[in-house]
Parts: sequence; structure tokens; C-alpha cells
Amino acid sequence: MAELLSLREAVDRFVSSGDTVALEGFTHLIPTAAAHEIIRQDKKDLTLVRMTPDLVYDLLIGAGCAKKLVFSWGGNPGVGSLHRLRDAVEKQWPQPLEIEEHSHADLANAYVAGASGLPFAVLRAYLGSDLPKVNPMIKFIDCPFTGEKLAAVPSVRPDVTVIHAQKADRKGNVLIAGILGVQKEAALAAKRCIVTVEEIVDDLQAPMNACVLPTWALSAVCLVPGGAHPSYAHGYYERDNRFYQQWDPIARDRASFTAWIDEFIRGTEDFSAFQEKIGAKLAAQQEANR
Repeated sequence: MAELLSLREAVDRFVSSGDTVALEGFTHLIPTAAAHEIIRQDKKDLTLVRMTPDLVYDLLIGAGCAKKLVFSWGGNPGVGSLHRLRDAVEKQWPQPLEIEEHSHADLANAYVAGASGLPFAVLRAYLGSDLPKVNPMIKFIDCPFTGEKLAAVPSVRPDVTVIHAQKADRKGNVLIAGILGVQKEAALAAKRCIVTVEEIVDDLQAPMNACVLPTWALSAVCLVPGGAHPSYAHGYYERDNRFYQQWDPIARDRASFTAWIDEFIRGTEDFSAFQEKIGAKLAAQQEANR
């Protein structure tokens, strides 16, 4: 049953160094605030799983939290490379990073298998692809019914999954609206699940066919308004495209990146304080440019 906790307490209780951690959310509802809190609490040696690593994993990798990345695409959407990811892979800074690359269909099916309690996922894929040459976790099996050659990959069963959603009720049931990605499957595949939400309400007022994660499938629900920024939360706020653009020069240089997380993440008490501090800096810059 989900407990209503602060994000600080939830990360302290449910995320441990050495865990396999999935932070999921596709184009919106990306759990940025939770990534910040993992850095504040200096969780180490994490195996990070995410279909589309973007800024949240650039932060975690650059902060020295990760030892391995399991993924199916990586980049700063609409801008370019993840410079902290590249630096870790190419030059082992701040530490070496092992990578395990999959296709989108592969990793999505691996989450489904994990949520179903299965040891592996089977899919029609990879024939003619070079990806199995660099990922030994991709195997091929013969269908026992047709003889067709199929790809098989281990299921994804994280120690902890973290997602962001629009709202939860006071019993800990969570409503996700808009693009779902693999949040549902990632939550159900995990041993523990933390959900940050925009608001906590008495009644979810969930429409027919809505995606509602039941309280019994979750470990903690945390009220963190704006917790998906700079991604958007459908029905609450838009994507902050300028932040994604500004991240490129910050992350490109080790010194500027380290100074940024020291000031805005390690130097703030929580995500609310982060929002206040970065908002004040933006306002000061806008005033100076007038």
C-alpha cells in the first residue's frame, strides 16, 4: 500500500546505492524532481534503466550516481547529445559507465515481461541488425510451434521504479493522463515504486478507460508540483523548450556542469527550493538583458 511521504523520505527509504532504478516517462511526466533528490542523497552504483535517457540521466550520470545504463535511445530531445553520458562512455568521467543498448520495441517488451512476472520477453526483431553483436543479452530462440527464429531478452524488473503523474487520491491511487509510455509496466515490474504527483485530491474523477495505478502496487506517493519540469505535465504545464536548449552548454563542460548541480541541486533543500532559485536567476538574467 502506498504511503503519502515527502520525496526526501521516499528516496531515503526506497532507493539504495547499488539498486537497479527505472525513471520512466515519455515526452511528459518525466520524474525530474526525483532525479534531483537521488543526487542530493548521493545514491551510488545505480543501474539506470530508461527507454529514452535525456536530461534526468545526464544529471545522474554526471553526478557520479550511475555504474550502468540500460536504454534504447539517448539524447537531449530536439537539441543534440547528452554530454555527461558521452563523457562517461568515452572518457570514463566521473567514472566508467557500462552501457546495454536495446531497441524501443525490445525494452518495452522487457518491461511488459517484468510486469507479467516472466523471465524474458520474446519479439520478432533484430534479424539483419548489428545490435546483437554489441549486446550479448539479446538472444535468438526457435518458436516451438512454428520454428520461426525470434529474439529473446531478459525482462526488466527494477528494484525501484520512479514515475511522475498528474494526481493521486488520499489512499494512494494514482491517475496518469496523456501519453503513457511504459510508466504502467515499469511500475508493475518493480519491487518498489515511488510516484511524484502534481496534486493530491479526495476523488481522482478518473474517466472511463483511464490509467489508474492502484495503491497496492505502489510504495510511496509524493506531492511535488512541477516535478516533471522541464518536461511537461499534460493538463498542468507546457514543456520548457528553453531549458533543454540552455542545458547543452551547461552540460558540455565538466566545470560548468559541476558548478550547476552544486548550486541548484546539492545547494537546495528540495525541488521547491530548486524552482525558486532557478526562477530567481532567470528573472535576474531577463532584467539584465533589458
